[in-house]
Amino acid sequence: MHIYAEQRFLDNHIRNISESLEIEIISSRPNQESYLAYNSTGLSFIKDAANPKEFLYVDFLKGKLGWRIKRAEHESNLKKAIGKTKKELNIFDATAGFLSDSMIFLSLGHKVMAVEQSKIIFYLVEDAIKRAQSKIPFLRNLSFLNGNSLDIFRYSKESFDAIYLDPMYPITKKNVKGSGDMRSIRSILKLENILNEENDLCDAFMQCEYQKIILKRPLKYKKIYSNINYQVKGKTTRFDIFI
Repeated sequence: MHIYAEQRFLDNHIRNISESLEIEIISSRPNQESYLAYNSTGLSFIKDAANPKEFLYVDFLKGKLGWRIKRAEHESNLKKAIGKTKKELNIFDATAGFLSDSMIFLSLGHKVMAVEQSKIIFYLVEDAIKRAQSKIPFLRNLSFLNGNSLDIFRYSKESFDAIYLDPMYPITKKNVKGSGDMRSIRSILKLENILNEENDLCDAFMQCEYQKIILKRPLKYKKIYSNINYQVKGKTTRFDIFI
């Protein structure tokens, strides 16, 4: 895989990403592989060079994520899962992804440490943070890290009010084709040899000392744990709460 960037867009930001990922920056658009592209709008991932119009790009200012952030007060189920409180909570997001739910926690006035295991997804999101930080003040309450979330949690000196787990949803007949974003995510995880072992991760966090765990699952997904204290249910999603 390569990073495609024209000479005029080269800067220290993309050079650092290239060095960290150990992939070369090229000035000609690839035509036979997945690649990262960097230009004036930021960093994106193209799953298939033959279809460059299908790309993965994170944006906190516009689109679906931007819309959710602007109406964070309407996220009633997520607010119920956190619990009614006037104090600032410190939340550990162990499955950060695109930070879609962490951004809601932040917008509600809480602090978040979020960890993403995929380096490629991490840099796509970090690039979005870089573009948005001057316009979204609450991003200063975010600590965004790349690595193994379980190890980072265990060695962190911070105390967390809640652990948030939102592992990738299981493949079903309905979502096997998936959206363009899901196809790209699965392609990235395959490139990085990252296995989707959501149950192993959840099991490991259940063995840790915690004040509260919030586990997000599809509404009709089987209950894996018998010690659920309560649930918050939406139309397609539920939150299993452990205290």
